[in-house]
Amino acid sequence: MIKKIIAACIISSLIIACKKEGNKGIIKADFANTEILADNGAVDSTIAYNTDINGKKSVKTDYVYRATDKSLVKVVFNYDPKNRTVSITNNNKTFVLEKSEAKVNETIYKKDDMTATVKGDSLIIHQGNNIIELERTKI
Repeated sequence: MIKKIIAACIISSLIIACKKEGNKGIIKADFANTEILADNGAVDSTIAYNTDINGKKSVKTDYVYRATDKSLVKVVFNYDPKNRTVSITNNNKTFVLEKSEAKVNETIYKKDDMTATVKGDSLIIHQGNNIIELERTKI
């Protein structure tokens, strides 16, 4: 008898939980009409957007790039207007560079002696005398 009562309680709590529509306390960001602009006011073409099946746009922030030596590099863009940065991670080392300039087809990030230039699907890193060319993968 007790087992039947416990089973009924479990089943009823599962049914109630399944009918909930999620946590209503979470605020959803609406990126539907968000387009990030370059410093000259034109749409920044170096920024990619995800479009869902309903046509709703959202900013895509993280990518995998491939270096010329075939190694993979994780690149995360922060498009916060107050603090636009790019984080480049490879071999458990992360470099965070701040946006210094944006044109329609090019965005430049800098920190100390390191400069990263984003043009379309390519990211070129200058560090001292070294030049590292990265290409965005389709992964």
